[in-house]
Amino acid sequence: MGADSDRPKRVEGMTGAVIRAPFATGSKSEQQVLWLDASAGRFVLRRKGGPAFDDKSLEKYVGKQVSCDGFIVGYTLLAEKIRILPS
Repeated sequence: MGADSDRPKRVEGMTGAVIRAPFATGSKSEQQVLWLDASAGRFVLRRKGGPAFDDKSLEKYVGKQVSCDGFIVGYTLLAEKIRILPS
């Protein structure tokens, strides 16, 4: 990845499944986090302005297909809006 990977990139309507999976496997930072598994890639899911990890308000999205608006910064999606899609 180049220098542009840390610049915020606006996304609207990014869809994917919210899953729980390991982060930083094999390091002392290893933990389970929530990811948005989208066609564009897999991104750590965070709420813009929310805690970096263990945001309990995101639990309701686990196992659901969602659509997100927000910003991608590196490997993280900072979501401003998350909508559950009909199944």
